[in-house]
Amino acid sequence: MTRDVLFIVARATNGIIAKDGEVPWAISEDLRRFKKLTMGKPMIMGRKTFDSLPGVLPGRRHIVLTRQEGWQAEGAEVAHTAEAALELAGDADIAVIGGAEIFALFDDVATTFELTEVFEDTEGELTMPSPADDPTWREVARESRPAKDGFPPYDFVTYERTR
Repeated sequence: MTRDVLFIVARATNGIIAKDGEVPWAISEDLRRFKKLTMGKPMIMGRKTFDSLPGVLPGRRHIVLTRQEGWQAEGAEVAHTAEAALELAGDADIAVIGGAEIFALFDDVATTFELTEVFEDTEGELTMPSPADDPTWREVARESRPAKDGFPPYDFVTYERTR
């Protein structure tokens, strides 16, 4: 049995995934979905993503990939290469949660892509291509949500790797 390497991304229509180092939305249902998808899994993230969290998230291991030698933080396991991060995670299913450089490093091993597709053009500095534009990803599920509480409409979309 092979492990699942799960990408979890919220992405605007124009490709934006971060503004000022943070996800541009705090949609409560998306946050609950994130918790459900990551609970009990090692999460691999970059240092900036770790720094953007409200703290160590309970019930999940935090594997932080950084180029900074000597960097450490309470609750974080540190890796300096993608291979070292995978080794730390062991055989467990993994949630890769960002940022853009980290997603690029793990693209070859990703098996599932959980996307919150936010239907607006958002200001920000970090972008990510849509899995819909990559023929190695196949959409297998979609749940639509209307605009609500000041947030634009969005879909929860699951893609699986076809190769």
